[in-house]
Parts: sequence; structure tokens; C-alpha cells
Amino acid sequence: MTQRILIITNDLTDRVSLQNALRQTSDGPYDILVAGSLSEAITQIQKHKVDAILADLYLPDSEGIATFDSLFANAPQIPILTLSGDDETLAIEAVKSGAQGYLTKGHFASYLVPQSLRNVILRKAVEEAVYIDKVRAEITLNSISDAVIGTDMAGNVDYLNVAAEHMTLWTREEARGQPITAVMPIIHSESRQEKDNPVAMVLQQDMATTLTPGTILIRRDGSEVAIEDSTAPIHDSAGNIAGAVMVFHDITDAKVMAVKMAHLAQHDFLTNLPNRALLNDRIAQAIGLAKRRGSFLSILFMDLDNFKHINDSLGHATGDKLLKSVTERLSACVRNSDTVSRQGGDEFVILVTDDKSAENAALTAEKLLKSLATPHHINKHELHVTSSIGISVYPSDGVDAETLIKNADTAMYQAKDKGRNNYQFFKPEMNVRAVERQVIEANLRVALVRNEFFLHYQPKINLKTGEITGAEALLRWQHPQWGMVPPIRFIGIAEDCGVIVPVGRWVLREACAQTRRWQNSGLDIATISVNISAVEFRRQDFVEGVKTILIETGLPPTCLQLEITESVLMRNAESSIAILEQLKNMGIQLAIDDFGTGYSSLSYLNQFPIDVLKIDQSFVHDIGNNKTDSNGVIASAVIAMGNSLKQKVIAEGVEQEEQLSFLKEQDCEEGQGYIFSRPVGAEQFEKLLRQGIPSQNTVLV
Repeated sequence: MTQRILIITNDLTDRVSLQNALRQTSDGPYDILVAGSLSEAITQIQKHKVDAILADLYLPDSEGIATFDSLFANAPQIPILTLSGDDETLAIEAVKSGAQGYLTKGHFASYLVPQSLRNVILRKAVEEAVYIDKVRAEITLNSISDAVIGTDMAGNVDYLNVAAEHMTLWTREEARGQPITAVMPIIHSESRQEKDNPVAMVLQQDMATTLTPGTILIRRDGSEVAIEDSTAPIHDSAGNIAGAVMVFHDITDAKVMAVKMAHLAQHDFLTNLPNRALLNDRIAQAIGLAKRRGSFLSILFMDLDNFKHINDSLGHATGDKLLKSVTERLSACVRNSDTVSRQGGDEFVILVTDDKSAENAALTAEKLLKSLATPHHINKHELHVTSSIGISVYPSDGVDAETLIKNADTAMYQAKDKGRNNYQFFKPEMNVRAVERQVIEANLRVALVRNEFFLHYQPKINLKTGEITGAEALLRWQHPQWGMVPPIRFIGIAEDCGVIVPVGRWVLREACAQTRRWQNSGLDIATISVNISAVEFRRQDFVEGVKTILIETGLPPTCLQLEITESVLMRNAESSIAILEQLKNMGIQLAIDDFGTGYSSLSYLNQFPIDVLKIDQSFVHDIGNNKTDSNGVIASAVIAMGNSLKQKVIAEGVEQEEQLSFLKEQDCEEGQGYIFSRPVGAEQFEKLLRQGIPSQNTVLV
């Protein structure tokens, strides 16, 4: 690459000699610029890229060291060789001010001129490269978050980066020359004893090392920081140790995060209760203690009965708040030595430890049931949620955590089968029921695909005229191996596992479609009734789903009657009112099923846009029953209340002539039951529509 040299001199002889020397050199070529004055030289510097300057300091417009100072000010990065006469004093002064050297007049034609130029250019390039590397290293070290401290062989600080200044609260200038032990004193986090700084070991052994865990840096203001470090020796070009460098960082946040992550790994994120992993560990410890002491421990597996309905209808945010409210109540019901754990969803497990009697678990369960039965007030909603609890006891029901939890879970399902809102102790025979339940659930999930479901229809009768006014659609399951499966065996399981949602939609669609077919064939059927489960009713897409089915089947909304139980409506009365009003605005008839068995108040009953009250069959069966004192009193009260509220009253489960006569006397409008007809298939029901009920005292099978 061609080097450009600027020759500054007003002496023509010197200029020519220098030009000739540069042109004749073998390591050229050189591109030569000339200037006869300082001002002309500065112009050349500003106009061209110059690699080196040969300058006479005595010029027409400037003399002496002032000439050099002006040149250096305008070209600080360009190497300058001054041209000196016999007196070298000025040349030496220029070198002190920044010149790279000088050439003596009388020797300008020598080969030393290009050699000197080459040397100063290379030296300047090396200096520039070293400078750039130094700046790059400085910027890099000041950009990283780790603190860096360097020391000499005596262990005195000779460098701090910005992070180290912030960490130690020492500035670089203040720390330089100070012992490393003064700038970064360290102690052990637990013993609080002073620790040896690793720099001393590195300087002695010439080997890299690290700080031991639990090291605390005492900052200049006395505050403390947990740190981790690595310390290494620094070697000179000959490989000899010349000092040490320590790189360290603040791990205070990391330690806090580690503690937090360890907590999260063992606790439920929503309720902050111990999770399954931590519970299993505590059960194992409790078993070991109980074995040594000869005592008992109990596992209570609890599931919230109505949580899924609330979660589906009011949203997950409300559901989460309800779970937190449940958590507070559960925690308040147990001792500090016990453990309340959330397994996921709405399932909780309680470990009751160090019991001298297994019966203490029953007392705890009763306390939990009572506490949870009190309404929860969430987002202006009064939410009712009960629970089913299964109990297993060590050592009779298992000797390890997995078995105890599994058996308590099995007992919990038995509590659900017995009506919910109760507790059951595990019994070995429950495992048979648990297996049966799993088998039923598995078969339920494929029954719809295999077309194993069908509907039966039970007529509703006008008690004055004897005419069929409508029908109730009832789900039936014909299993290919088991035969007819009673609804009581599978409806509850379908609700628990969620299968009831697609099955319920199939029932509604099939009932509406069949009713429309009867109407299209000229048969007179005013309404078709379909039971709606709590799981369906609380789904956010329930109303839209009903509307879609009516459109698809072409059934007028006024011909559809939806039956919802009283207890379902009262689980969240405000939400129920909103859903019922949407259905009512569509023209759908609404009925309260099993009326009288729930806990509704008359104030809410008056707010529900209900068309029909269905008297529960248990009250109908009481009519004429000498074993009870009621003798139809409740049925009479319901009929009278319905009539006063201008609501149609239907009595279900009418089986005896005495019951029928009583209902007629009380002005009950409609009835259904075996005295009129059992539930029958679509073809048989069509015959009933065409021929009517043969006789009110004849049971149609």
C-alpha cells in the first residue's frame, strides 16, 4: 500500500534530498506532498490522508517549538519526524512534546530516512492498535454486569470496572493502591466470620480459584451483598505471574429467586398450599413418626360438589377466588401440625397427623363440612358449595402415601354416591365400586359414538280431561354386553366426568326432533320436557346451544319445556335468574323439577320466571300413607302455592288411585306416573298420542 508523506520545509535543497531518498528506496513507493509554510502544511493535512510528516520547524510563517505544537494540534494521530540542524536541543524538545523522532540535516540522502519513516509508521500503527484494544477492553469490561477487580503482585488494587465500583461503592481512583481486603472485605453468611480473600491464594499458588458458597461482601457503606466469584492469575509476556483479577457478581436476587422457585416447586400457585409432592413427603414423615409412636394418621380426600358449575357459569376468575376462600376455611379447621394440600382443580387432601384415635378424622370431617356449607360471598355473589370427603386411616387402609390417598379418593366417590355433602371412611369393598365406576366412565365416553343411547317418553296428563298434554323425555342406555343400564348407575358419573354435556345436547336435539316429527304427522302434542343437569345449565354456551338446536330441528320454542331442579337454581340464584330470563325471552317454558326438596325461599321463587312446578314424587307417595303424618299436606301446599302464583303444577310419580283422587280434589292441573303409563319408546308413545290413555286405573307397560 502506498504511503503518503508530507515534507514541510522552505529549503529547496533539503526538499530535493528528501524526495530523492524516498524515491530511491526499495520499500516504496511513497506518495510525496510538499509544503513550504505552516499554513500550506495545515491545508495539505486537512485535504489529504497523510501517513507521516517530515517537518522543518523554521518556516516563513512559524518558528521553533510553536511550529511543532501547531502541527501536532492539527494532526495528533500522524507520526512526525522533525528536521534538525546542528543544534539538537529543539528536536529533543519536540520529541518530548510528541514527535516520533528527528532527522539531522546533511544526512537526508541516506537510506536511514525511509527506514526511519517505516519504523515510525509501524510504531504508530502498533500504538494505535494497542490503544484500540485497550479502549475496546475498557468498554467491554464496563458494559458487563459482573464486577471486575485487578490487583498487582502485592494484592493492591490497580483496576475496577464500573460494576465493581457500584458493587463495592469504591471509585477506581480511591481504590487504586488499596489492599484488596480493604476494598472488598468478605465474611461467611452463617458464621459471620471474616474470610480470606481468594486473591491472596491465587498470587501464592498461581492457580485460579473460586469463593466458597455463602460469601457475603461488606460494601463500603456497611451494607451486605451475597456474591459468587472466580479469581485467576495474570501473566506477563514471559509467562510470569504479574497480578490477579477477580470477577464476581451479586447473587442476592438469584438466592431469593432460588428460594421462591423451591417454594413454587412444592406449593400450589393459586392457594399457596402444599402441592402433591410436598404432601407425599409430609405423609411419609408422618408415617415414620406414627410407626415409632404406635399412633394413627388420617388422609381426608375432599372434592367440592358444585365447583364446576360455578366455574363454568361465573368464569375462572370467580372460581379462583372461591378456591382461595375454601382454602382459608380449610386451614382454619385444622391444627398447625396437620397439612392442607391442593391436588389440582377442586380437589384437596388433608393430612391429620399423630392421632391417638382414628375417630378424630370424623370430627375433622364434620368440622370441614360445616364450615364449607356457609355461603361464600364472591364478587357480590352468594355462592353455595358443599363437599364430599373420603377418609383413609394409617395403618389399616395403607402403609404408604400413594395407597392412603388412593383409598381416600375411593371413599370420596362413595360419599358422592350417597348424596354428597357427607364423609365416608374407606372400606375394602369400595375398591370394587371404584373399579366399576371407572369402567362405567370409560364406556360412557364411547356410548354416544356407538349410538347406545335412546329416549323413552312418559306422558303428562291433564287430570280434568284425561288428555295427553305433553311428554317428558328420559334417557336410556342399552349397553351391548350389560344390557339396559339404570340411569341411577350412570347419570351421576356422567356429570362428574363431563360426559353429561354432549349427552345432554344429544337428548335435547333428539327430543326436539322427535316432537317435531310427531307434529308434522298431525299428532297433537303441546310440549316436550327435557331435564337439564347442573353441569349443562351452568355452561356459558348453554342458552346459545338451546337456541341452535331449536333452529336446527324446527321445533317452536313454546313447545319446549326445560326442567331444572330447585337445588341447581339456588346454587347461584342471581346467575340463575339471568339464564332463565334469556330462555323465557325465547318463548321456552321453564319448570322447577323435584320442587320441595331444595332450599329455595319464596322471595327467590317469585323472581324466577317459572311456568311449572313439579311436585317431587316423594310427596305424592306420602298421600294416603298411614306411616306418615303429612298425608299429602306438602303436596296440597305446593298445589295451593302454584295456583296462587298462576303456575302450572304437575305431580310426578302418581301410581295409585287414591293419590290421583287427592290430586284432583286439590285442583292439581297435571300428573304423570305409572297409573297412566310407564316411560315408553317413540313408537309406543305415538300410539298413545293417537289412541289416548286407555284407562286411568290401568298401568300401561
